[in-house]
Amino acid sequence: MENRTLHTGTVAVIGNGPVGQTAALLLARWGIRVIVLDARPHRDPIGSKALCQQRDILDIWESVGVGHQVADEGVSLSVSRTFHRDTELFSLNYTEQGYSPFPPFVNISQTRTEELLDTVIAAQPLIDVRWDHEVVRIEQDAHGVRLECATAGKTTVIEADYSVMATGSRSSELRRQLGVGFPGRSFEDKFLICDIRTDLPEWEQERRFYFDPEWNPGRQILIHPCPDSTFRIDWQVPGDFDLNEASANGDLDRRIRQIIGDADYDIVWCSAYRFHARLVERMRVGRVLLAGDCAHIVAPFGGRGLNSGVSDAENAAWKIAFVLRGWSDESLLETYDLERRSAAVENLEVTSGTMDFLVPQNDEQRRHRTTVLEAAQTDSAARAQVDSGRLSEPFWYTDSPLTTLAADRPAEGRPPKGALPRPAPGVLIPDAPVRVAGSTASNLRAFCRDGVLVLAGAAVDTHLLRATVLKAVRAPVRLHRIDTIDADGRLARTLDARTDEVWIVRPDGHIAAVVPADDAVAVRNAVRTAVAARGSRVLREVATIPA
Repeated sequence: MENRTLHTGTVAVIGNGPVGQTAALLLARWGIRVIVLDARPHRDPIGSKALCQQRDILDIWESVGVGHQVADEGVSLSVSRTFHRDTELFSLNYTEQGYSPFPPFVNISQTRTEELLDTVIAAQPLIDVRWDHEVVRIEQDAHGVRLECATAGKTTVIEADYSVMATGSRSSELRRQLGVGFPGRSFEDKFLICDIRTDLPEWEQERRFYFDPEWNPGRQILIHPCPDSTFRIDWQVPGDFDLNEASANGDLDRRIRQIIGDADYDIVWCSAYRFHARLVERMRVGRVLLAGDCAHIVAPFGGRGLNSGVSDAENAAWKIAFVLRGWSDESLLETYDLERRSAAVENLEVTSGTMDFLVPQNDEQRRHRTTVLEAAQTDSAARAQVDSGRLSEPFWYTDSPLTTLAADRPAEGRPPKGALPRPAPGVLIPDAPVRVAGSTASNLRAFCRDGVLVLAGAAVDTHLLRATVLKAVRAPVRLHRIDTIDADGRLARTLDARTDEVWIVRPDGHIAAVVPADDAVAVRNAVRTAVAARGSRVLREVATIPA
C-alpha cells in the first residue's frame, strides 16, 4: 500500500521506542497524521535491551519497510540447547513447516531496530517527531485528547483525536491520571544481563540455557548470540547483587571467564534488574490506547515483551485509522482492549509459569523443579516439563467479537513446536507465495495488510460476491479467487480451502471468518463484523471517559 497523503485526523503517540515507532508508521501508512512525543532529549543508543524478534513481527515491520533489513542484520538461531549442570538434556532445531520469507526468530538489539525504524520515520511526511516533550498531563473529552508537555523550560499543549501511549513500564503518573491500576508481582531474585563481544565460533547460532551450572550454582544462565560477534549472557543472581561492586572487585570478570575461558572480550553493555509480571486494568481509556510495557510487563524468557508490544501497535493503528476514516464504528476501539488484554493475560500465564520454574517461590515448586530436571536426563516425558521459556507466538482472536466462528473449522489447541496451527477464524493466516497483478507483494502476509482481504474458492461467482462485499462496508476491500493468485498451489493446500467458500481476512492478517459463498447474508454480516462497520453486530460497550 502506498503512503496516503490524505489525513482525516491526528494521533499523538507518546513514547518513541519500537512500539511507539511502529504505531506511528502504521498510522501514517493509513494516511493519518501522527505526532510522536518523547521525554528524552534524543535517542539512547546504549544496550541491546529487547533482543529476540519473531517472524510475525518481521511481517509487521516489513509492511513499513524494515522487516527484511532487520532479518538480514540479525542472527538467525539454528538450535536451542538446554543443560542441567554439565549434561545436555535436549535440543530444539529452529525449523518450521510452511512458508515465510523470514526465519522463525532473529536476534538483533532493540537499539539497532530503533535506528532502522527512525530511518523510515524520517522519510515519512505525516510523522512529526518531537523529542524533549515530556507529557505531564492527559485530558480528554468526547472530541479529542489534550496533552500538556514540559519542554525547554516551558509548557506546550498538543491536541489530537486519539493517543497511543507507549511510554514503557515507568508510566505510573500517566496511568494514575487515566485512572488505571497496574497490579501484579515482582520477583525477588535479580538478573544480570551483559553483552560481550568475543569469539565463540561454535555458539554463533545457538541459544544455550543452563540450569544450575557449576559456575552459577542453584541458579540459571542464558546465552544468546547477537550480530557482530556479540553474545548476550543473562545470569540469575541474588536479590542483593550489586553490579558496581561486582565490576570493581572482579566478580563480573570471573563470571564471564567461567563461561568463555581465556578468550579476549569487551563489555558492550551491562545491567541488573528485577523482573515483574503486571497488567493494567484496562488497555483502552476513552481516546487513549495503552500499548507495550506501559500496559503489561512480562519476564523476558520467550521474547514476549517487545513482540507483544509491536502486535499491540498494529492492532491499535488499524483500528484507530478505520474509525478516523469513517470505515468503522467507534465500538471497534473497544475490541483493542478485549483482544490485546487477552493476549497479555496469555503472555503473563506463560511467562509466570516459566519464572516459577526458574525461580521457585516455595518448597513445593523447588521439589518439583529438582525432580523434573533430574528425571529429564533419561525421561522424555520429564523433558517436556522443563521450562526455560516458551518462545513468542501470535495470539489467536477466537473469542473476539470481530471473529465469526465456523463450526467445521474450530481453532484447535497450540500445535507441537515447529508445526503450524490449522487455519481457522481467529488464527493468524499462514503465509504463502502469491502472484497478484498490479501488486509488488509476493507473499500473502504482505498482501493482506491493505484493508479487508476476501479470498474466494475456485467455484465462487466473484461478480456476485464483489457486489455483496462492496455493499457491506466502506473500508478498502481486495477480492480474489484463490486459484488466480496462488503462485504454486501452496495457498490452497495450506488453507485446505473448499471451492465453494469465502475467507475474510482482517488488515492485521487474522482470519475473521470462513463462510459459504452462497449465503449472501452470512458473507455480508461476516465482512461487516470483521471491521465493526457502522450498524454491525459488534460489542458497543464504550469505556467511560474520566472527568
